[in-house]
Amino acid sequence: MVISIVVISSAKRVQQQPVEDETAAVLTPAVFHILLALSDGNSHGYGIMQDVESFTSGELRLGPGTLYRSIQRMLVDGLIKELEIALHDESDDDRRRHYRLTKKGLEIAQREARRLADLVDVARRRSLLPKRAAASRPSSPRKGGRR
Repeated sequence: MVISIVVISSAKRVQQQPVEDETAAVLTPAVFHILLALSDGNSHGYGIMQDVESFTSGELRLGPGTLYRSIQRMLVDGLIKELEIALHDESDDDRRRHYRLTKKGLEIAQREARRLADLVDVARRRSLLPKRAAASRPSSPRKGGRR
């Protein structure tokens, strides 16, 4: 005869109160890279993919699924907004949507950049990185939102 014992916890799970701005707590690398791409100006999805690949020297390639799921979440969270018109003499193509950072998106991106910079400072103090890092990655090739 085999007896199975299943123990189920009866302790109530404590639900945490939502943080005033939950977005910062759930910022994924993909979302930060998209914010970083849009910090240089407005762009469409494919342009964002190209920009991220460029400023990471090809180390990160956002696939369409990751990109558009992230964009949808960012729209809902108010980090970006979709523009109503085509940019820079592009024809109105319903399939090509253009995005812009919101004030909230810019603030979240700046906060995350400061957090990462602080971590890099700690890594330098602990000799994980040289004291002065050489510029190893190219900056974004586009300026002022031209795409």
